[in-house]
Amino acid sequence: MAEPRPVLEMTGIVKEFPGVRALSDVDFRLFPGEIHALMGENGAGKSTLIKVLTGVYSLDGGTITLDGTAVRIGSPLEAQQAGISTVYQEVNLCPNLSVAENIFIGREPTRGGRIQWKRLRRRAAELVDRLGLDIDVSAPLSSYPLAVQQLVAIVRSLGTGEGAGGGEGPGTKVLILDEPTSSLDRDEVLRLFALMRRLRDEGVAILFVSHFLDQIYEVCDRMTVLRNGTLVGEHLVRDLDQVGLVQLMLGKAMGQLDELHEHQLHSGAGETLLQADGLGRTGGIAPFDLEIKKGEVIGLAGLLGSGRTELARLLFGADQPDSGKVTIGGEQVSMSAPNDAIDAGVAFCSENRKSEGLVPELTVRENIILALQASRGWTRPIPAAQRDELVAKYIKALDIRPADPEARVGRLSGGNQQKVLLARWLITSPKLLILDEPTRGIDIGAKAEIQKLVVSLSEDGMSVLYIAAELEEVLRLSHTIGVLRDRRLVARIANGPEITTSRILETIASGEHQ
Repeated sequence: MAEPRPVLEMTGIVKEFPGVRALSDVDFRLFPGEIHALMGENGAGKSTLIKVLTGVYSLDGGTITLDGTAVRIGSPLEAQQAGISTVYQEVNLCPNLSVAENIFIGREPTRGGRIQWKRLRRRAAELVDRLGLDIDVSAPLSSYPLAVQQLVAIVRSLGTGEGAGGGEGPGTKVLILDEPTSSLDRDEVLRLFALMRRLRDEGVAILFVSHFLDQIYEVCDRMTVLRNGTLVGEHLVRDLDQVGLVQLMLGKAMGQLDELHEHQLHSGAGETLLQADGLGRTGGIAPFDLEIKKGEVIGLAGLLGSGRTELARLLFGADQPDSGKVTIGGEQVSMSAPNDAIDAGVAFCSENRKSEGLVPELTVRENIILALQASRGWTRPIPAAQRDELVAKYIKALDIRPADPEARVGRLSGGNQQKVLLARWLITSPKLLILDEPTRGIDIGAKAEIQKLVVSLSEDGMSVLYIAAELEEVLRLSHTIGVLRDRRLVARIANGPEITTSRILETIASGEHQ
């Protein structure tokens, strides 16, 4: 049986930035009615290829063919009009508007120059229903957590495709999902996968980017692998196992994460660094007690919305507690603002590195030096020689690529952006480093580097509070595991060989350590 014609074909794609060739002669094809994974490390060229396809970046070489016709896509709007809809990793919506307004922003149905609000809400409700979501489309987007906002972004992309196609079904020919599951729990992932399969069966071609390998093998039909801006190969998912895939992505045998299993699981009898007693915030997290020792890695486990981030934000002063106290080094400290925490030696890397962490318009150097300069005060600038020496030290130590302090952070891959954020806080020499989903949305190579860094920092005496959705990651790194459920800290478990993901899941489910 002859292979069907690709709905999308990219041939010999070249994209260059000053001093960097991001894509070099890359071929990519996407067939109707398939879910196709685009794989590779951060910096391999995945996001660049997507942005070339969707008109965010101009094409420096090669051709793009859509439905057999050569096209030149000059903007995201042209991509939408051609039936190419995209949902990027970072949610980019308007939280002050309603869910319905976000879904149809820029495409509101009108009559006589006036928006037809009833029709807008009705069409939005129909699209939301296709995802099986129980949300009020008239409610402000800001009233929903990040996971639901991510799903709204996906609904919006289907609405965009519908507008492009003009029919009752999804007018989308190509649906690009760039890390759509990063902020979703398992039930929401399954709901999304059901929708993806339904769209695939309707003939939509889906380009799926995810760093969760199990998800790739669960939902995808075919995959294309990139490395260092070049094509490594195209494979049917059934023909390439996970070990082979990782070897193609890294260019070497897998084993980086395995080394971390040698990390000492039980913390020593170090002195207490931080003690939280009855710390809580109404509507955020119930009062909790937590002890963190010097050099200890405490991992927080729990389902989405269990209170992990709320706990971290209280310890950093990003949210103000209305009960309890915090002592650091035996002295009670105020946590009424992040500056108080920074002065006390606490650093916090937020899960939302785009909106709460990095300043994409600034350079790598400016982003790295930001926290240290803020702690000194803006009237005492860091001498240029000292600043440049510190920045160069952390660029090298964390292997930030490209190793150019003047590069704009917004142009870096997700993994390298995360390293810049880590460098910003490490340069302040904190006593306690809080990491909220530091490996979310980054490839296995960068993930291994960050996890090794956590082990190294712990061995050097720094305490780390580590939050991750993947239980295996929490178990791999933590001396102690704090389990949260329904915004309560329900258990504190000393890690050891007998502690498994199943044991942690049982604790999450029951609310008690078994």
